[in-house]
Amino acid sequence: MLSALLKTMRPKQWTKNLAIFAALVFDEKLFSSGYLLDAVAGFFLLCMVSGTVYIINDVVDVEKDRAHPKKKNRPIASGALPVNIAIIAAIVLPLIAIPLSFALNIAFGALMLLYLLLQLVYSFKLKHMAIIDVLTIAAGFVIRVAAGVVLVAVARFSPWLYVVTTLLSLLMGFGKRRQEWLMAKNGVKNTRAILEEYNLPFLDNVITIVATSTVMAYSLYTFSAPNLPPNHWMMLTIPFVIYGIFRYLYALHVLDSGGDPSEMLLEDRPLQITVVLWGLAIIGILYFF
Repeated sequence: MLSALLKTMRPKQWTKNLAIFAALVFDEKLFSSGYLLDAVAGFFLLCMVSGTVYIINDVVDVEKDRAHPKKKNRPIASGALPVNIAIIAAIVLPLIAIPLSFALNIAFGALMLLYLLLQLVYSFKLKHMAIIDVLTIAAGFVIRVAAGVVLVAVARFSPWLYVVTTLLSLLMGFGKRRQEWLMAKNGVKNTRAILEEYNLPFLDNVITIVATSTVMAYSLYTFSAPNLPPNHWMMLTIPFVIYGIFRYLYALHVLDSGGDPSEMLLEDRPLQITVVLWGLAIIGILYFF
């Protein structure tokens, strides 16, 4: 049952929570043990809170999931995790995580509470509103980044990175909606009523706009943010971002992947290599040059 509960909390999706380390890296505090420990603690607390949201989602959508060819295998839908146990876990986990978050940092605790409330509103209302549903997903990523900002007492974190985070999360959100829409049109049982509010031309146009804007925003960050090294070497990381976005679009349009960025990050080797090289380049430029 514990294994089923952990599976319901979606450990694979916890890769999204790595956004909390953005401020630590870009504010050049990666090797500061105190801030690093706070960020790691914040990461695990964020995983508890986000895991709670997944449990609630599965409880709310249990009947719909049972009619889905893939989601029917989820622990709650399959019966491996009883609904009453899932509800108890969804109550207990935030009662532990939220107070610990406030104990770690008051502002961090407030952000965790905001994240939890936003995701609850999303689960019951906002996910049924076209465009707003994906904007809410993007807001969740911005909160993740902001949570890292308050934990490391940033001095050099550029607001441009909030813009890049928003655009990148919109790209992934609309990309996932596109693949879900295609699956529904190809006869896969649709458990998202909101997909009826979308169509392929709209999604493709939005994805193109957001992908272009992401590259532009990141490029502007690399040479205009006042906190970066004056040698503009950060511009050398732009090709990694361009390839990473192109690889994601290639997976959507050519490989016909599921569009889930968390699964792609764990399974797509070229994307993994790109992220690692980009991260090493960032660390090398900020910390050693």
